[in-house]
Amino acid sequence: MRLLCVLFLLLIAGSCRRTQERVFGVVPKGANHIFWLTVRAGAIKGAAECGAKVEWNAPSLEVDSSRQIEIVESMVNRRLAGIALAPVDRRALVRIVERAADQNIPVAIFDSAIDTQRRITYVATNNEEGGRMAARRLAASIGEAGQVGVIGFMPGSAATEERERGFINEIRDHFPKIEMVGLRFAMADRAKALALTENLLTAHPQLKGIFADNESSTAGAVQALKTRGAKHVKLVAFDASDALIEDLRSGYIDALVVQNPFAMGYESTRAICRKLAGETPAPAFDSGATLVTAPDLSKPEIQSLLSPLSGSAAH
Repeated sequence: MRLLCVLFLLLIAGSCRRTQERVFGVVPKGANHIFWLTVRAGAIKGAAECGAKVEWNAPSLEVDSSRQIEIVESMVNRRLAGIALAPVDRRALVRIVERAADQNIPVAIFDSAIDTQRRITYVATNNEEGGRMAARRLAASIGEAGQVGVIGFMPGSAATEERERGFINEIRDHFPKIEMVGLRFAMADRAKALALTENLLTAHPQLKGIFADNESSTAGAVQALKTRGAKHVKLVAFDASDALIEDLRSGYIDALVVQNPFAMGYESTRAICRKLAGETPAPAFDSGATLVTAPDLSKPEIQSLLSPLSGSAAH
């Protein structure tokens, strides 16, 4: 009888532990790019430091705000301990984020801003400065004169809108001999980015430079340049992947503005940990951006930034 009592108590204790286990929902814009997989690794590390686990879910398309709303809504309905979110659209996700706040579920926003202050922190690159950084590099690479265009992401995405604004304003404010010949949106579609770049090159045969403000736009743009053998058209872009790094090395990309997605994930879930512990997280955290050129690729600190999953560089 005593043995049965002991077993019963152990069973109850195990059940209580399972019930009390904290789960943080982490919802990026998409799941396929190495950028988001690196965010996931950082989020898992940050959550683990306060004994929590991560439930990872994302839309299959990075432009699908409706699906992202459904994912977050499910997490709110199941009352997860906290949510880290990279909003596809700065306005469309406001209602569900505020609903989470109403139910005392802390929400950390990362990568891209949202039009509500009812979040515990915002972890992101200074995207406007990143756009200005790209503009300065592209201007230098084309001799501060000539036509340039932008292959963007989508209207309504705060992060890329800020990059575009920073790039355009920097060119307008400091490089009067550079002519902007268009901003086109690829909608997270590499094939569309390729076609838009082809059209840009055809319409403006004197084009000297392109700014691509996200990974998928960059992948399409660089393919168009490679198809034409157009290394003379300088491409400065945001984000990195193994393929884009090789294109940088081979000269089809002039420079990459590289973010720190591991830090985005890590600082987002750490902020949730702090909030649940009764602390007040910092309202904003700049996860940083670095301009990388081909000669920089041999530097250990750049290798660590580009390949955070292969070592312990980030945290």
